[in-house]
Amino acid sequence: MLAARVLERSPADPVVLGLPRGGVPVAAEVAQLLAAPLDILVVRKLGYPGHEEYAMGAVGEGATTVLNPEVVSAGLVSADVVERARLRESAEVERRVARFREGRPAAELRGRTAVIVDDGVATGATAKAGCAIARARGAARVMLAVPVAAPDSLAGLQDAADEVVCLRVPSGFMAVGMHYIDFRQVDDSEVIELLRASHR
Repeated sequence: MLAARVLERSPADPVVLGLPRGGVPVAAEVAQLLAAPLDILVVRKLGYPGHEEYAMGAVGEGATTVLNPEVVSAGLVSADVVERARLRESAEVERRVARFREGRPAAELRGRTAVIVDDGVATGATAKAGCAIARARGAARVMLAVPVAAPDSLAGLQDAADEVVCLRVPSGFMAVGMHYIDFRQVDDSEVIELLRASHR
């Protein structure tokens, strides 16, 4: 259904970029319907101390960092704590890039439409970082496509992407997983196989 909504927008010269891990199976369907190349855009949350699933920001390829200033300031998180998290997660970004791409170069984005796909948006930090990375790599246009998003977070992404496609924006949003019948964790091997299949 998300793939069909993206297709309706007729993105020019698209490259579909899944945010690992959960966004990659969704992105694979979008890429197949668009007959577009599939790649990953590795982004890692900077987890709030003691509540790692809550993002105080995110890092991605090319040392791109996006911080959520409201979360950082409200929690009185020091610059040193943020920097340690950034260094730790940046190393994990590089490890995942090597594992998932298996030596293949990143998809060329210059002059193309980057269609960034995730399984949903909670805080928006990861999606925002993905959009920033795509722009830094020369994408002419950035489209964010997600099945579900928190209303406030989605509103905060309007400036990050040129266009946002979202199927559901529930007013009582609590977590992405609550909007799936099956929300089992996607493992690395599934991401690798989807990327291999798209390159065969």
